Formats: sequence, C-alpha cells, structure tokens
Amino acid sequence: MMESGKDFGGGRSASSILLLAGLVLLAAAVIPLCAVPPVAKDALIHHLAVPKLYLEHGRIYEIPGMVFSYYPMNLDLLYMIPLAFGNDIAPAFMHFAFALTTAWILFAWTASRLGRPWGLAAALLFLSTPIVVKLSSTAYVDLGVIFFSTASLLLLLEWVESGFPTRALVVAGAACGLAMGTKYNALISFFLLLCAVFFLQARYRETGRPSIHAACSGALFAFSALALFAPWAIRNYLWTGNPLYPLFDGLFNPGSADAASIGVLTYRELIHGEKWWEIAALPVRVFFEGADGDPARFDGVLNPFLFLLPWFGLLPLQKERNRPRLMWVLAAFSALFFFFAMFTSVMRIRYISPIIPPVVILSIYGLYRLSGWFNETRRPALRRAGGVVVCLIFCAALWLNGAYLVDLYRYVAPFEYLSGKISRDDYISRYRAEYGAMSFINENLPQDARVLFVFIGNRGYYCDREYVYDMRGIRSTFENLVNAAAGATEVRRELHFRGITHMLVAVNVFERWAAEKFDGEKMNLVQDFFTDHAGLVHLENGYGVFALPNHKIHLIHESHDCTEAQK
Repeated sequence: MMESGKDFGGGRSASSILLLAGLVLLAAAVIPLCAVPPVAKDALIHHLAVPKLYLEHGRIYEIPGMVFSYYPMNLDLLYMIPLAFGNDIAPAFMHFAFALTTAWILFAWTASRLGRPWGLAAALLFLSTPIVVKLSSTAYVDLGVIFFSTASLLLLLEWVESGFPTRALVVAGAACGLAMGTKYNALISFFLLLCAVFFLQARYRETGRPSIHAACSGALFAFSALALFAPWAIRNYLWTGNPLYPLFDGLFNPGSADAASIGVLTYRELIHGEKWWEIAALPVRVFFEGADGDPARFDGVLNPFLFLLPWFGLLPLQKERNRPRLMWVLAAFSALFFFFAMFTSVMRIRYISPIIPPVVILSIYGLYRLSGWFNETRRPALRRAGGVVVCLIFCAALWLNGAYLVDLYRYVAPFEYLSGKISRDDYISRYRAEYGAMSFINENLPQDARVLFVFIGNRGYYCDREYVYDMRGIRSTFENLVNAAAGATEVRRELHFRGITHMLVAVNVFERWAAEKFDGEKMNLVQDFFTDHAGLVHLENGYGVFALPNHKIHLIHESHDCTEAQK
C-alpha cells in the first residue's frame, strides 16, 4: 500500500479525526429530518399504507386494487413493528439505519485496502450524497436494497480474493435474496451478480476444472438468493399465477396483461420533449441535472464528482503496489445496472441507487490514484501540492452535498415541528393538501364508509376509512362508468354496486381533466351526477368530500372550506 494512500490530504491521524467528525456531524444533521411526521409520497401510498392495512386486518391479505401491494416487502414488514405501537416516525430511522450500515461496509472494505482515512472518506462521500440524504429521512425501502446489493457485491469480491470459500458465496447469495425481497429492481442485481459468479470462477480459479466449479458456484449462489426471495414469489403465484406480479404478467397470464405501454425512452421523448441526443446523454445527465420532485430531471440528486472521479479510479499507477484486480467488476456492475434500469423503467435516481456504493468506491480510488500520480512525478513542487489538490477536490464534492443538505433543511423545516411551534396536523397539512379532507373523513364518516379516491395520488395512509382508487394505471373507473352510462343514475347505481359511499376528489384537477375527457353530452352527465347524486359535505384546500346519494349540490370551483349552509 502506498504511503500517499494513508495520508489523505495531510497527516493520517488528523485526516481520520476530521473525517470521523464529519461523519458524526452528518449523522446528527440527518436525525431531525427523520423525526417529523411522514409526508413523502411513496410512504403514504405504499411503504406505510400497506403495513397499516395489514395491521388493521390482522394479517397479510391480497389487495387487488393496489398493484404495489404485490411488491416484495421485507422492509415494509419491519415497519409494521413501530406502526403496531402507533409510531409512524420510527420507520424513517429504520430506513436511515441501512444508510449507516452501508457506510460502515464501505469504510471497512476500503480501509482494508487503502487505509483508514480513505475508508472514512468513502463512508462520508456515500452518506452525504444528496439522494442518500433524502432517502435517509423517509420511510422508503431503497436504502435497504442499496445495503443488501452492496453487501452481496463486495462479498463476491472477497470470495474471489480469499480463494472461493463456500461460506462467502452462500452469504453473498443470501444478501442478494434479501435485496430482491425488498424491491423488485434488485432482480437486476441478481442477474448481474449471478453472471459475475460464473465469470469470476472461470477466470480466476487456478485449480480443478473451472467450468464445473463455475456451474456449481452459480447454482449455489442462485439457490441461496432464491430461497430468501421465495416467500414473496410463492405468495404472488398463489394469488395471481405470476411469481413476479405485476412484472411479466403477459408471460405468466397470457391475455390478462394491460395493453402494451410505450418504451421508456419514447416516453421521455413524448412526455418531456427530449431530443435524441438528450436521451443518449442520460448516463451523464443523471449526475449533473437531478432535481427532487421533477420526473423530467430524474426525481433525485446525485453529485457530478461521482461521474468524474471513477475514471481516475480505473487508471493504473506505475509504482502501485496494491492495485486491486477486481475494480473492473465494480465498474461493470455500475454501468450494466444503469443501462438495464434505463431501458426497463422510467428513469428515477432511486431506481439506479444500487450503483452508488460501487461508484463511491471507484471515486475514492480515483482520489487515491490522483494522490499517487502526484507522488510519482519528479517535480517536488507537484508532489507537495498533491495532498492539497486531492483534499480540495474531495472538499468540493462535500460542498455540493452540504449545499443540498441546507436546501433540504429549508424544505423539511424539522425544528418548527420538533420545537412545538406547529402541531403534527399543521405540519402534515403544509405538505399534503388532502390531509384536512382526510381528517374530516376520519372524524365524521361512519366506520363502514368506503371512499373512492379521485386524483388523490393514491396517498391513503392518513385515511382511516376503507378506500379504493379511481385510477388503476391509465384507466379511470369513473371515466369508464360515465362513458358506459346513459344517465347519471346509472353511474350512481354502479358506484353503489361497488360499495362506494363517498368520494374524495381533487376538485380543481378533476374539473380540468373532465373538460378534456368528455364531450358536451357526457359533461352534462357528469354535472348531473354531482348535482343529483353526490352531495358536497366538506371542501378544504381544493379537496372535496362527496356523500352518495343524500346531498344535492353543484360542483364547487373555489378552493376553500364549505360554509355551514353548503354543508
């Protein structure tokens, strides 16, 4: 190991102390972000909502109207524990714990090869990456996928370097299986890592018959992974006939799949208006153009240095004594995972997040090699400047991450809630405009009410009455009923047949949608329905609660509370 590798921008002890202090401060800064009520979209749609329904029913049961309830749910089941005690803030801390454990294994793996300062730098760079900070403050599951996928990948490298012990291979497979049982996009990890097992065994095993060993090793890895994923696959097969439902449903259930959708790249061209060269540049743009909440900009933020530094990590040094022979595996995994994800789903940074740890390792190796390049030069001045340059590059990367953290604090504003300045209800209402209407539903509707959500974004966690979605994919139940009906009474009858007693509607959004969807005759039918068969009983922040069929009131355009006379 090169001495320059031990001296990260200065003395080894001083560097370690500064980096460790940075890690502690960063972890402390994330804690308040976790300590606020959940308002993140997918947590309210899925990761907390489905476990809440399971607890209410006392069992895991099939929910056909919620396609995401068929997804694997390793972490979601963990969230059931605090939810059972009425605590919906703890799941964010549980999710954050997976970021901390991933940072730990990055530290351990990198420090064992380059020295402690470099290991701490890897942990700090990963933990401060904007998308990781964002995920750390939410009750999502992506950090669990990152942890298990990274553990499996690094265990495979250890397996090769330590002489192919069976135990390491089995544990690597188990980690991959846990990743698949957390989120479906880990299926990409499984495929890539299984291919890596075959290839690494055939290439690096020096004794015996490599092809036979490769086949046996691949089978063992696959068995270990699939054994832990099997409970979710079996559940889905019993419910739907498709172990990977809703993926590949046309293959397992011919004729039952939805109409084919457009390709993801064509989607970007049509929806976001991107040119061919912008689509071709996606592998670069995701590192430079990300923005939270903007699907056109990948709904997340990375760091440009995570694209720039890995290139240096793959360059050799003339006098390097510890060049790892398997760094290309990290690069291949990252590149292939990215391209598989890009062509199989809409581009979200969360969906490619398993590449972040290997890219971080490559970035730290890039800094390491830059430091080594300065030490190899014959110019004393350059050698002396090497540590400073490396330190400045690393600090620039952290500066970008820190700027994101400051902006996230401005958005989340945790101390207003934690100090008691605003209540829990007020805090949630600030981020979820439908919360007031849901509170009305919880306090006023009968226990046997069944609410149809119309343009609510499927965010049902805060609704304590049974609810169903109007939109299923691109299909609208209400639209289908209107188009098939001869009059408003038929629409009401069909809703009654489905057990619907109330509707929760994003009124302004619904009106714009209806004006585009229906011609004059059908628009009159919609107006008649809301006049004669749906009574507005509450309106708040543009979200209306309609009761069927007792109240008669015209559709309201204003976004304000109902007056007592209207009620």
